[in-house]
Amino acid sequence: MKSDFLTVSQNARGAITSLKFKADQSKMNWVVDPDYLKSLGYDDLDKLFGEFNITIDGVKHRSIDQIPEVTGDDKHSTVFFQVGNLTLVQKFELVEDSLRWQFSVKNDSASDVTIQNLGVWVSLAYVMFRDKDVHRNANQSTAVFPQISKNYTKLAAVRRDNTQPNLGLYQTSGQVLSVGTFNDYTNRFFENVSPSLDGMLFHEIVLAGGYDDGRRSHHDWIYPQDQLVLKAVETKHWEFYLKPFTTQKDFYDIATNDYGHPRFEFEPMISQGADQIFTIKLAKGQELQKITVRYKSGDQLVDQDMTDQLKDDRLVYQPQGLGEHQVILTFADGTMDMGVFNVMSSINELLRNRANYVSQHSYAGKDGKVPYSFGPVSNQGESIGKMTFVLQECLLDDKVEDADKQIAQVEESAVKYVRPKWFVNGDFRKPAKLYGDFYRLMDLEYIAHMFYLLSKCPASSLKLNTPNDYLSWAAQIFDVRVNPDLNDNERGKTEAQMLGTYGLYIEDLLADLKKHGLDKEYSEISRSWQNVTDRLAKTSSSLTAAMTEHFFDNAGFGPAASALALTGNDEAAKTYGELLKANIGYSNDFRSQNPDRWWEALSYMIHALWGGLTAASAQITGEKLADPELVEAAYRATGAVLYMYDSNATATDRMLKPGEAASTYSIAGPNINRPDLSRNRFGQSIFASDGGIFARLFPDGYTGEDDWDMGEELVAFLNGFGQKTYIYTDKNKGLTAINGRVKQLADGQYEIQSFAPYINEYIDLDSKQLFENSHNVVEFNSITKTLR
Repeated sequence: MKSDFLTVSQNARGAITSLKFKADQSKMNWVVDPDYLKSLGYDDLDKLFGEFNITIDGVKHRSIDQIPEVTGDDKHSTVFFQVGNLTLVQKFELVEDSLRWQFSVKNDSASDVTIQNLGVWVSLAYVMFRDKDVHRNANQSTAVFPQISKNYTKLAAVRRDNTQPNLGLYQTSGQVLSVGTFNDYTNRFFENVSPSLDGMLFHEIVLAGGYDDGRRSHHDWIYPQDQLVLKAVETKHWEFYLKPFTTQKDFYDIATNDYGHPRFEFEPMISQGADQIFTIKLAKGQELQKITVRYKSGDQLVDQDMTDQLKDDRLVYQPQGLGEHQVILTFADGTMDMGVFNVMSSINELLRNRANYVSQHSYAGKDGKVPYSFGPVSNQGESIGKMTFVLQECLLDDKVEDADKQIAQVEESAVKYVRPKWFVNGDFRKPAKLYGDFYRLMDLEYIAHMFYLLSKCPASSLKLNTPNDYLSWAAQIFDVRVNPDLNDNERGKTEAQMLGTYGLYIEDLLADLKKHGLDKEYSEISRSWQNVTDRLAKTSSSLTAAMTEHFFDNAGFGPAASALALTGNDEAAKTYGELLKANIGYSNDFRSQNPDRWWEALSYMIHALWGGLTAASAQITGEKLADPELVEAAYRATGAVLYMYDSNATATDRMLKPGEAASTYSIAGPNINRPDLSRNRFGQSIFASDGGIFARLFPDGYTGEDDWDMGEELVAFLNGFGQKTYIYTDKNKGLTAINGRVKQLADGQYEIQSFAPYINEYIDLDSKQLFENSHNVVEFNSITKTLR
């Protein structure tokens, strides 16, 4: 099919194999290409765009096993399937700059038919190409962010380099239950190959069911899993449009202006006792009949009718209950939209609970199985993140129970467990080869961070050494981490020049080294830091930092963006900043607003560590570049990451006790690779039962310890949104706050309320002014640019 705007190719079965915009100079194919699958041996032709799975009266069928009838011309195509007593028809039509896609199921029999499951593949080009030309992954691949509702589902497919156009999918008819994903991948980690990981997600729109019994998400009360009953000769219809869009705002404007979707905005997370504010923009001719807030209290779902409180398309109310809240909009024509936000008891309480839990349950002490360790034990430096978090929390919060005891535990572990394990005879210049014949230099940045924070602790809280001792130790370790000359092997020399999480604290470390006269370490570290960032800046157009051991990775381009921004390489930082903007989701469900990854869950997912560190990279880069879009994205992502610590969650099978945590959350429902993990939290060792590479990564099987690599992301939060609130002027909304709320008092006079648990700074992105202030409510004069 061809029009002035689009070229669409289909195979002999009617499945879409190519969708391209004629004005797109890059000629990107927006759907999964079967030729690419074939070239690398991926066997997924059953998941091409338009193929489907259906379970009829308990019997499973795949469209790939059927022989359809296909007809069409340059503007239309129709695909007929006969499956048992059902006729399934897909119609594609080019309409101006869009593709209209209709799907229908007709019961041809004289009796009812029950459809337990019905899912249609919408396989957009969510591909990590096995290609060291990283530009292909940035420019020819898309992140896909779901916004699911009964009648107004939409998918935002955002090109990974954030260039335009992007592709939106908009529902205009029928009922949608959910969006699931299937992951196919290759991981050559144990073959000593780098990059080692590539793969793709196939997206499935769920029209009925979604799960087999026993493999479903049992506590997910938000997204229905209903089967579909077709009466005799009854037909069900669905309709969607695929249309290009430019920006996030354009995505929503098209939904409202072209396809009749309401626009619905709210805070993704709030603390108990705070107000939630909904703003609703209706499409032309749309009439809102009812607004309901639903949450779970114990075993009961509680519905609150808030219709009477809606004033001028705005509702301000104080939520009851904790955990996930679903807001349901019902319209006069019977259609429904919805959103999901989280109510937390308080972030301060969450952080204190976590510090107390780590102290009470994770620390082995002298007589533990691994003496003086914080469990779960791992050779990887990420496992030290919980120790670093405890220190940072104790330094910021004077209400932590037994802060001196908690600091002393970390100090004891650092001296008696970490130092002798990771360094030969405790010599910081000789990392131990914990991985057979090599050491992992990335581990050292976590260790250096921990010792650096020990140096910030009061001398009275330390039992074994002085703060200056720990600053010196941190400097020695960090110097090995970033100085190629201090590594005697090629792998170490190479890794020393790679970025990592250390960008979160290097500027503070350098300032303290200079202040305390550690001139040799200061000189060597600052030179290494400059060499890395100079090289990054010079090669920014090649995007090489976006490739790590994976072919395209936010663990590469996130730290690259913030490192460049911190060192004043603004243009290069903007280049990588665009990858960050495309990487962080926007959605009607706060959990889908996370940084985009799949390999920890084989699904669209939240990963606490890299979700939090990517959010921090966006926050730092956005602050330095005075870019509200980046800071907004970082804040959206933060709400999703904190869900991994939320003991008040009600819609996930893995419940947490106060202070517990789980590193991974599978957003997609269903996660077709592991349906039992759909919309659930877990630790990655749960995949040990899948065998293959996972059995080698987690030889002890699933331990039930789900937090081994968590903590560093909370330190990043504490040093970012934990202490900072941002303001800027939006051309449509006026003065706007991020991690806070603005209330106008008079012309040019505003009250700003901060959501930061330990507020210390208000930052005006318009003027790049920083105001040090520890009050959570302040007044700001936008004319004189003063705050008090």
